[in-house]
Amino acid sequence: MSEKRLDDSRMSHLLGFAIARARVGTNEAYFTHVGEPLGLKPVDFTLLMLLSRNDQVTQKDLVQALNIPAPHMTLIIARLLERGLVARERSSVDRRAQVLELTESGRTLAEQAHAASLQAEAPLRARLSPAEWAMLMELLHKCGAAGRP
Repeated sequence: MSEKRLDDSRMSHLLGFAIARARVGTNEAYFTHVGEPLGLKPVDFTLLMLLSRNDQVTQKDLVQALNIPAPHMTLIIARLLERGLVARERSSVDRRAQVLELTESGRTLAEQAHAASLQAEAPLRARLSPAEWAMLMELLHKCGAAGRP
């Protein structure tokens, strides 16, 4: 039985549709190389990456950066605390505040996840020239920043 190609011309002009189609391949690559082998949901990966490059990060900082409701962020952080990947510490800047830091296990996993993410995207990246990749990333960052202060 031959596969019937459906006419998607009523949606092909929509950015959301194009991004959704692109996400099919990127999600498959992520879950194959990072998510399943390392037991990381995409949001867990994102937090590990942010915490690996930023100091004195509070839960409020993460809520604002990722636009995730505070109660949901609490559950995500609890999951990472339970796995021993992050720890809460008193801020050295504001002793009233608590900051999140990666534990040694968290740093190790963050490095493994980063390396795996590069491997996961390599076949996708190979389809574009370096200039096309840079342009794609620039345009996606612009679209992602639209509507944000």
